Amino acid sequence: MIRIESLSKTWGDFSLKNICLEVREGEYFIVLGPTGSGKTLLLELIAGFYYPDKGRIFLKDIDITHLPPKDRGIGFVYQDYMLFPNMNVRDNIAYGIRAKGLEKEVVKKVEKLANLLGISYLLDRYPSNLSGGEAQRVAIARALAIEPDVLLLDEPLSALDPNLRLEIRKELRKIHKKMRTTTIHVTHSREDAMMLGDKIAVMNEGKIIQVGDAQEIFRRPKSKFVAEFVGVENIFSGRAEREDGITLFHSEGITIQSSSNVIGDVHASIRPEDIILSLHKVESSARNCLKGRVTEIMDMGTIMRVMVDCGIPFAVNITRESCMEMGISIGKEVYLIFKAQNVNLFG
Repeated sequence: MIRIESLSKTWGDFSLKNICLEVREGEYFIVLGPTGSGKTLLLELIAGFYYPDKGRIFLKDIDITHLPPKDRGIGFVYQDYMLFPNMNVRDNIAYGIRAKGLEKEVVKKVEKLANLLGISYLLDRYPSNLSGGEAQRVAIARALAIEPDVLLLDEPLSALDPNLRLEIRKELRKIHKKMRTTTIHVTHSREDAMMLGDKIAVMNEGKIIQVGDAQEIFRRPKSKFVAEFVGVENIFSGRAEREDGITLFHSEGITIQSSSNVIGDVHASIRPEDIILSLHKVESSARNCLKGRVTEIMDMGTIMRVMVDCGIPFAVNITRESCMEMGISIGKEVYLIFKAQNVNLFG
Protein backbone atom coordinates (compact mmCIF):
# COMPACT_ATOMS: atom_id res chain seq x y z
CA MET A 1 0.00 0.00 0.00
CA ILE A 2 2.50 2.64 1.21
CA ARG A 3 6.18 2.06 0.46
CA ILE A 4 8.84 4.55 1.50
CA GLU A 5 12.31 4.16 0.02
CA SER A 6 15.42 5.92 1.41
CA LEU A 7 13.51 9.09 2.31
CA SER A 8 15.60 12.02 3.59
CA LYS A 9 14.72 15.62 4.36
CA THR A 10 16.67 18.42 6.06
CA TRP A 11 14.53 20.96 7.91
CA GLY A 12 16.61 23.64 9.62
CA ASP A 13 18.92 21.88 12.05
CA PHE A 14 16.96 18.62 11.84
CA SER A 15 17.15 15.81 9.30
CA LEU A 16 15.17 12.73 8.46
CA LYS A 17 17.74 10.13 7.47
CA ASN A 18 17.17 7.33 4.97
CA ILE A 19 13.67 6.34 6.10
CA CYS A 20 12.51 2.99 4.71
CA LEU A 21 9.03 1.71 5.64
CA GLU A 22 6.28 -0.45 4.22
CA VAL A 23 2.66 -0.20 5.37
CA ARG A 24 0.25 -2.89 4.21
CA GLU A 25 -3.27 -2.26 2.97
CA GLY A 26 -5.75 -2.05 5.85
CA GLU A 27 -2.99 -1.92 8.47
CA TYR A 28 -3.02 0.32 11.53
CA PHE A 29 0.61 1.43 11.58
CA ILE A 30 2.07 3.30 14.55
CA VAL A 31 5.15 5.50 14.38
CA LEU A 32 6.32 5.74 18.00
CA GLY A 33 8.99 8.09 19.28
CA PRO A 34 9.85 11.02 21.54
CA THR A 35 9.02 14.64 20.78
CA GLY A 36 11.38 15.98 18.13
CA SER A 37 12.15 12.62 16.57
CA GLY A 38 10.73 13.62 13.17
CA LYS A 39 7.37 11.85 13.28
CA THR A 40 5.25 14.80 12.11
CA LEU A 41 7.70 15.73 9.35
CA LEU A 42 7.48 12.16 8.06
CA LEU A 43 3.67 12.40 7.94
CA GLU A 44 3.85 15.75 6.14
CA LEU A 45 6.15 14.26 3.50
CA ILE A 46 3.72 11.38 2.98
CA ALA A 47 0.83 13.86 2.71
CA GLY A 48 2.75 15.99 0.20
CA PHE A 49 2.96 19.17 2.28
CA TYR A 50 6.72 19.09 1.64
CA TYR A 51 8.87 17.22 -0.84
CA PRO A 52 11.88 15.12 0.25
CA ASP A 53 15.48 15.97 -0.58
CA LYS A 54 15.87 12.39 -1.77
CA GLY A 55 14.01 9.11 -1.69
CA ARG A 56 10.59 8.08 -3.00
CA ILE A 57 7.06 7.46 -1.71
CA PHE A 58 4.77 4.93 -3.39
CA LEU A 59 1.03 4.48 -2.89
CA LYS A 60 -0.36 1.31 -4.47
CA ASP A 61 2.91 1.06 -6.45
CA ILE A 62 2.38 4.55 -7.92
CA ASP A 63 5.16 7.07 -7.28
CA ILE A 64 3.49 9.99 -5.46
CA THR A 65 6.72 11.63 -4.23
CA HIS A 66 6.06 14.92 -6.02
CA LEU A 67 2.29 14.84 -6.43
CA PRO A 68 0.37 17.73 -4.82
CA PRO A 69 -1.60 16.80 -1.66
CA LYS A 70 -5.00 16.99 -3.40
CA ASP A 71 -4.00 14.25 -5.84
CA ARG A 72 -2.73 11.72 -3.27
CA GLY A 73 -5.96 10.37 -1.80
CA ILE A 74 -4.70 10.93 1.74
CA GLY A 75 -6.61 12.25 4.76
CA PHE A 76 -4.73 14.12 7.50
CA VAL A 77 -5.74 14.83 11.11
CA TYR A 78 -3.45 17.24 12.97
CA GLN A 79 -2.89 17.24 16.72
CA ASP A 80 -4.90 20.46 17.13
CA TYR A 81 -7.62 19.22 14.68
CA MET A 82 -7.58 22.46 12.58
CA LEU A 83 -11.35 22.62 12.12
CA PHE A 84 -12.73 25.56 10.15
CA PRO A 85 -14.02 27.92 12.89
CA ASN A 86 -16.55 29.65 10.60
CA MET A 87 -18.24 26.37 9.61
CA ASN A 88 -20.50 24.19 11.71
CA VAL A 89 -19.71 20.50 12.19
CA ARG A 90 -21.91 19.48 9.25
CA ASP A 91 -20.04 21.76 6.85
CA ASN A 92 -16.63 20.84 8.28
CA ILE A 93 -17.30 17.17 7.52
CA ALA A 94 -18.76 18.01 4.11
CA TYR A 95 -15.87 20.26 3.05
CA GLY A 96 -13.79 17.61 1.28
CA ILE A 97 -16.83 16.01 -0.33
CA ARG A 98 -17.86 19.33 -1.87
CA ALA A 99 -14.28 20.08 -2.93
CA LYS A 100 -14.39 16.89 -5.00
CA GLY A 101 -17.61 18.06 -6.68
CA LEU A 102 -19.81 15.45 -5.00
CA GLU A 103 -22.55 17.75 -3.71
CA LYS A 104 -25.26 15.11 -4.23
CA GLU A 105 -23.49 12.75 -1.81
CA VAL A 106 -22.99 15.26 1.01
CA VAL A 107 -26.09 14.51 3.09
CA LYS A 108 -25.71 10.72 2.92
CA LYS A 109 -21.97 10.69 3.67
CA VAL A 110 -22.15 13.23 6.49
CA GLU A 111 -24.98 11.35 8.19
CA LYS A 112 -23.17 8.00 7.82
CA LEU A 113 -19.93 9.31 9.36
CA ALA A 114 -21.74 11.25 12.08
CA ASN A 115 -23.55 8.07 13.11
CA LEU A 116 -20.35 6.01 12.99
CA LEU A 117 -18.50 8.43 15.27
CA GLY A 118 -21.47 9.22 17.51
CA ILE A 119 -21.53 12.94 16.69
CA SER A 120 -24.94 13.32 15.00
CA TYR A 121 -26.08 15.60 17.82
CA LEU A 122 -23.18 17.98 17.08
CA LEU A 123 -23.87 18.67 13.40
CA ASP A 124 -25.22 22.19 13.91
CA ARG A 125 -22.59 23.27 16.46
CA TYR A 126 -19.46 25.28 15.72
CA PRO A 127 -15.91 24.23 16.72
CA SER A 128 -15.77 26.81 19.51
CA ASN A 129 -18.58 24.93 21.26
CA LEU A 130 -16.94 21.47 21.10
CA SER A 131 -14.97 19.64 23.76
CA GLY A 132 -11.56 18.19 22.88
CA GLY A 133 -13.00 14.73 22.37
CA GLU A 134 -15.84 16.04 20.20
CA ALA A 135 -13.47 18.12 18.06
CA GLN A 136 -11.25 15.09 17.63
CA ARG A 137 -14.14 12.98 16.34
CA VAL A 138 -15.20 15.73 13.94
CA ALA A 139 -11.66 16.03 12.56
CA ILE A 140 -11.52 12.28 11.95
CA ALA A 141 -14.94 12.36 10.27
CA ARG A 142 -13.80 15.21 7.99
CA ALA A 143 -10.66 13.27 7.02
CA LEU A 144 -12.63 10.07 6.32
CA ALA A 145 -15.31 11.88 4.32
CA ILE A 146 -13.14 11.94 1.19
CA GLU A 147 -12.74 8.14 1.48
CA PRO A 148 -8.93 8.37 1.55
CA ASP A 149 -6.67 5.48 0.62
CA VAL A 150 -4.59 6.38 3.68
CA LEU A 151 -5.48 8.21 6.90
CA LEU A 152 -2.66 10.07 8.69
CA LEU A 153 -3.08 10.88 12.39
CA ASP A 154 -0.63 13.29 14.06
CA GLU A 155 -0.70 12.74 17.86
CA PRO A 156 -4.52 12.69 17.81
CA LEU A 157 -4.90 11.81 21.52
CA SER A 158 -2.17 13.91 23.14
CA ALA A 159 -4.43 16.81 24.19
CA LEU A 160 -7.01 14.58 25.88
CA ASP A 161 -7.27 13.61 29.54
CA PRO A 162 -6.50 9.94 30.41
CA ASN A 163 -10.12 8.76 30.60
CA LEU A 164 -11.01 10.40 27.29
CA ARG A 165 -7.85 9.01 25.68
CA LEU A 166 -9.01 5.52 26.56
CA GLU A 167 -12.46 6.23 25.12
CA ILE A 168 -11.09 7.66 21.86
CA ARG A 169 -8.66 4.73 21.50
CA LYS A 170 -11.70 2.44 21.58
CA GLU A 171 -13.38 4.66 18.97
CA LEU A 172 -10.34 4.50 16.70
CA ARG A 173 -10.24 0.71 16.99
CA LYS A 174 -13.95 0.50 16.17
CA ILE A 175 -13.67 2.85 13.18
CA HIS A 176 -10.65 1.00 11.81
CA LYS A 177 -12.29 -2.39 12.24
CA LYS A 178 -15.37 -1.19 10.36
CA MET A 179 -13.73 0.84 7.58
CA ARG A 180 -10.31 -0.86 7.27
CA THR A 181 -8.74 2.39 6.09
CA THR A 182 -4.97 2.10 6.00
CA THR A 183 -3.84 4.30 8.90
CA ILE A 184 -0.51 5.78 9.96
CA HIS A 185 -0.70 7.19 13.48
CA VAL A 186 2.27 8.97 15.08
CA THR A 187 2.51 9.18 18.86
CA HIS A 188 4.89 9.33 21.82
CA SER A 189 2.48 7.18 23.89
CA ARG A 190 3.42 3.57 24.59
CA GLU A 191 -0.21 2.88 25.49
CA ASP A 192 -1.47 4.17 22.12
CA ALA A 193 1.07 1.98 20.33
CA MET A 194 0.32 -1.15 22.32
CA MET A 195 -3.47 -0.86 22.10
CA LEU A 196 -3.81 0.27 18.47
CA GLY A 197 -0.85 -0.80 16.38
CA ASP A 198 -0.85 -3.79 14.05
CA LYS A 199 2.74 -2.81 13.35
CA ILE A 200 4.97 -0.30 15.16
CA ALA A 201 8.03 1.63 13.97
CA VAL A 202 10.16 3.22 16.69
CA MET A 203 11.74 6.49 15.60
CA ASN A 204 14.46 8.66 17.15
CA GLU A 205 16.57 11.57 15.88
CA GLY A 206 15.22 11.26 12.36
CA LYS A 207 15.87 7.52 12.03
CA ILE A 208 13.77 4.37 12.18
CA ILE A 209 15.31 2.29 14.96
CA GLN A 210 13.12 -0.83 14.94
CA VAL A 211 9.97 -2.12 13.23
CA GLY A 212 7.80 -4.97 14.47
CA ASP A 213 4.53 -5.94 16.09
CA ALA A 214 3.78 -5.04 19.72
CA GLN A 215 5.34 -8.24 21.08
CA GLU A 216 8.59 -7.61 19.20
CA ILE A 217 8.84 -3.95 20.18
CA PHE A 218 7.83 -4.23 23.83
CA ARG A 219 9.34 -7.62 24.69
CA ARG A 220 12.23 -7.99 22.26
CA PRO A 221 13.74 -4.52 21.79
CA LYS A 222 16.88 -4.50 19.69
CA SER A 223 18.60 -1.49 21.27
CA LYS A 224 18.97 0.19 24.64
CA PHE A 225 17.07 3.24 23.38
CA VAL A 226 14.03 1.16 22.37
CA ALA A 227 14.14 -0.84 25.60
CA GLU A 228 14.20 2.32 27.72
CA PHE A 229 11.57 4.13 25.63
CA VAL A 230 9.04 1.29 25.82
CA GLY A 231 9.44 1.03 29.60
CA VAL A 232 11.46 -2.16 30.09
CA GLU A 233 13.33 -0.66 33.11
CA ASN A 234 15.42 -3.76 33.90
CA ILE A 235 18.32 -3.26 31.49
CA PHE A 236 21.75 -4.67 32.33
CA SER A 237 25.13 -4.70 30.61
CA GLY A 238 27.14 -7.91 30.62
CA ARG A 239 28.43 -10.80 28.58
CA ALA A 240 26.59 -13.74 27.06
CA GLU A 241 28.03 -17.17 26.34
CA ARG A 242 26.68 -20.53 25.19
CA GLU A 243 27.14 -23.64 27.34
CA ASP A 244 25.59 -27.00 26.44
CA GLY A 245 23.04 -25.30 24.18
CA ILE A 246 22.02 -22.75 26.84
CA THR A 247 22.69 -19.00 26.71
CA LEU A 248 24.08 -17.65 29.99
CA PHE A 249 24.18 -13.91 30.66
CA HIS A 250 26.70 -12.71 33.25
CA SER A 251 26.51 -9.29 34.93
CA GLU A 252 28.19 -8.18 38.17
CA GLY A 253 28.39 -11.68 39.59
CA ILE A 254 24.82 -12.64 38.57
CA THR A 255 24.13 -15.34 35.97
CA ILE A 256 20.80 -15.48 34.13
CA GLN A 257 19.57 -17.96 31.52
CA SER A 258 18.12 -16.60 28.28
CA SER A 259 16.50 -18.26 25.29
CA SER A 260 18.16 -15.68 23.01
CA ASN A 261 20.89 -17.16 20.83
CA VAL A 262 23.38 -14.31 21.29
CA ILE A 263 26.98 -14.26 22.52
CA GLY A 264 29.50 -11.55 23.38
CA ASP A 265 29.14 -8.17 25.08
CA VAL A 266 25.40 -7.48 25.18
CA HIS A 267 22.54 -5.92 27.13
CA ALA A 268 19.76 -7.90 28.80
CA SER A 269 16.23 -6.53 29.22
CA ILE A 270 13.45 -7.98 31.39
CA ARG A 271 10.06 -6.30 31.74
CA PRO A 272 8.92 -5.72 35.37
CA GLU A 273 5.59 -7.47 34.74
CA ASP A 274 7.39 -10.63 33.56
CA ILE A 275 8.96 -11.24 36.98
CA ILE A 276 7.19 -13.20 39.73
CA LEU A 277 7.92 -12.19 43.31
CA SER A 278 7.99 -15.15 45.71
CA LEU A 279 8.81 -15.81 49.36
CA HIS A 280 10.13 -19.26 48.43
CA LYS A 281 12.82 -20.56 46.11
CA VAL A 282 11.62 -22.33 42.97
CA GLU A 283 13.72 -24.93 41.16
CA SER A 284 13.03 -25.16 37.43
CA SER A 285 15.22 -25.63 34.37
CA ALA A 286 12.99 -23.22 32.41
CA ARG A 287 13.07 -20.45 34.99
CA ASN A 288 15.57 -18.14 36.61
CA CYS A 289 15.38 -17.79 40.38
CA LEU A 290 17.38 -15.04 42.10
CA LYS A 291 17.51 -14.29 45.80
CA GLY A 292 17.36 -10.66 46.85
CA ARG A 293 16.20 -8.10 49.36
CA VAL A 294 13.50 -5.45 48.99
CA THR A 295 14.99 -1.94 48.90
CA GLU A 296 12.01 0.20 47.88
CA ILE A 297 8.22 -0.03 47.46
CA MET A 298 6.34 2.47 45.28
CA ASP A 299 2.56 2.77 45.27
CA MET A 300 1.30 3.16 41.67
CA GLY A 301 -2.40 2.70 42.36
CA THR A 302 -3.49 -0.86 41.61
CA ILE A 303 0.13 -1.82 40.95
CA MET A 304 3.03 -1.75 43.40
CA ARG A 305 6.55 -1.25 42.07
CA VAL A 306 8.97 -3.24 44.20
CA MET A 307 12.73 -2.70 43.88
CA VAL A 308 14.83 -5.73 44.79
CA ASP A 309 18.63 -5.90 45.14
CA CYS A 310 19.94 -9.24 43.85
CA GLY A 311 23.47 -7.95 43.35
CA ILE A 312 21.98 -5.88 40.57
CA PRO A 313 18.74 -3.90 41.07
CA PHE A 314 15.49 -5.26 39.66
CA ALA A 315 12.11 -3.52 39.32
CA VAL A 316 9.10 -5.83 39.77
CA ASN A 317 5.39 -5.05 39.25
CA ILE A 318 2.91 -6.85 41.52
CA THR A 319 -0.68 -6.18 42.48
CA ARG A 320 -1.47 -4.33 45.70
CA GLU A 321 -3.31 -7.44 46.95
CA SER A 322 -0.29 -9.70 46.35
CA CYS A 323 1.99 -7.19 48.06
CA MET A 324 -0.20 -7.18 51.15
CA GLU A 325 -0.71 -10.97 51.22
CA MET A 326 3.04 -11.63 51.11
CA GLY A 327 3.78 -8.93 53.67
CA ILE A 328 6.31 -7.26 51.39
CA SER A 329 8.31 -4.66 53.29
CA ILE A 330 11.67 -2.89 53.06
CA GLY A 331 14.48 -5.32 53.89
CA LYS A 332 12.39 -8.48 53.35
CA GLU A 333 14.16 -11.40 51.69
CA VAL A 334 12.42 -12.53 48.47
CA TYR A 335 13.02 -14.52 45.30
CA LEU A 336 12.60 -13.27 41.74
CA ILE A 337 11.39 -15.87 39.25
CA PHE A 338 11.27 -15.33 35.49
CA LYS A 339 11.40 -17.45 32.35
CA ALA A 340 14.48 -17.65 30.16
CA GLN A 341 12.29 -16.66 27.19
CA ASN A 342 11.54 -13.32 28.91
CA VAL A 343 15.23 -12.39 29.06
CA ASN A 344 15.88 -10.46 25.86
CA LEU A 345 19.50 -10.02 24.79
CA PHE A 346 20.69 -7.39 22.32
CA GLY A 347 23.92 -5.69 21.31
